[in-house]
Amino acid sequence: MTALGNWLNSILSEDETIQMVSHAPEADSATEPHGSRSQLEEENRRLWSVLRRTASMTATLNYERVLDMTIDLGTAALSEEGYGVSDIVAVLFMFEEEQLYVPTARGLTQADLRVRLPGKSGILFEALESSEMRVMDDPARDPELQHIAAIQKCRQAICIPLGVGLDLYGVLLFGHSQAGFFEQRDRLELLEVTAQQAMFALQNARLYRELEQEKERISEIQEEARKKLARDLHDGPTQSISAIGMRVNFARRLMERDPKSAADELYKIEDLTRRTTKEMRQMLFTLRPLVLESEGLVPAFHQLAEKMMETHGQRVVVEADEGVADELEVGKQGVLFFIGEEAVNNARKHAEANTVWIRLRKHQDVLALDIVDDGRGFDIQAVETNYEKRGSLGMVNLRERAELVNGILKLESVPGQGTRVRVIVPLTVEAAERLHRAGFAA
Repeated sequence: MTALGNWLNSILSEDETIQMVSHAPEADSATEPHGSRSQLEEENRRLWSVLRRTASMTATLNYERVLDMTIDLGTAALSEEGYGVSDIVAVLFMFEEEQLYVPTARGLTQADLRVRLPGKSGILFEALESSEMRVMDDPARDPELQHIAAIQKCRQAICIPLGVGLDLYGVLLFGHSQAGFFEQRDRLELLEVTAQQAMFALQNARLYRELEQEKERISEIQEEARKKLARDLHDGPTQSISAIGMRVNFARRLMERDPKSAADELYKIEDLTRRTTKEMRQMLFTLRPLVLESEGLVPAFHQLAEKMMETHGQRVVVEADEGVADELEVGKQGVLFFIGEEAVNNARKHAEANTVWIRLRKHQDVLALDIVDDGRGFDIQAVETNYEKRGSLGMVNLRERAELVNGILKLESVPGQGTRVRVIVPLTVEAAERLHRAGFAA
């Protein structure tokens, strides 16, 4: 049976005991010590209060509120008759930039709340390293905790790591002014249950927050795609159709006084109409490449190469390992296609490249997509620092699309030496963990 189950059983057993006492004959009740019954009722009320707080916390999806409720739950679990909240120091440490900071606490000064600790020594390190609860006497002597003024009044402290699987969220620290306070087994079990429920609540709240952030990123990507479509329509077919209208008007006036020139103008209009039709078909293809859904990523890239040559005269060479994208679901293939299409268009519009290469390679459980051109290249840092001024989110958009497939995007470019856009996509959960844990090296 779990600790939580034992805890609930103990509550129910005590509740039954109280009911038996309350229904006993008055003559028998005189033999029951009044202090024992009162203490039992108080303990029962306290545990039920903790249980209600636990249920409320696990039902909350607001991440910041879960942090506060975690501290309050632990404090409530430790508050007993004879000891008030002022006797307890409660701190929740979370990770940020490889340091521990304090998002919420009880009993700390304002200066304490700004403290950042490395978590590389003392009780914090021991708890994180072992993933187990640690108890320490005289925590004011701890090499890291000694920097927190409120800890100076504590005679004993307990440190509980908060982690689920490979995800380590932080550390719960409780200090008390009484020596030996955390040596009682029931308190340790209660704190263990508190920590378990806090971990599940934090995991749920974090997943919900990440889901909301993901929805926002997808909305931003869709908005950027709409803006790109509007720009392409304005710069391409809209201008061409406007030019066709002007030329038709000019040809109509020429027919009365110079039929031969009017015929030449009509040939030009016909050629412009064909080119405009190709541009619109190219746009429709990039909006929804049906070949991607029916045949897969590599045939879609081959068709993209054909249309780039047909519409813009841009040479695109596709090089792919056999069956390279077979393990990718259609949705992820679509993301990679749009990354490739965007990178090819950037090379055509801005790099003045003679040739663009689309390369798909697979190494064990990792897939690599490279878009390389022999164009003029550019200064990456200068371009990225000017995004806000230029109102363009092109590279940011590419990186966010790569994140949609749990991948990493890297951009390499040197003025005069071309550009390479590389996307690394893990094909397994193990590869994803390895990739994001070790970082990305070309």
